[in-house]
Amino acid sequence: MDPYKILKYPHMTEKSISLVEKENKLVFIVDRRYKKEDIKKAFEEVFKVKVDKINTLITREGKKKAFIKLEKEYSAADVAVKLGMI
Repeated sequence: MDPYKILKYPHMTEKSISLVEKENKLVFIVDRRYKKEDIKKAFEEVFKVKVDKINTLITREGKKKAFIKLEKEYSAADVAVKLGMI
């Protein structure tokens, strides 16, 4: 399983960037075929962090959006900086 096929790209809007700062969450567009467990494994493998919880939704455009909340000891802002979001 290639984690880069699951995690397509970070979703960068004002709201998703405010979630990084306020709730320690990152928002990614992911492949619709994968479940939350697959997304969690892929994210932990790529970014070397522990994921607390994942919520997903399907947008009107048919894309799957994953809200990835990190464990308290990890910072979503650090991951966002690595991705060039902040």
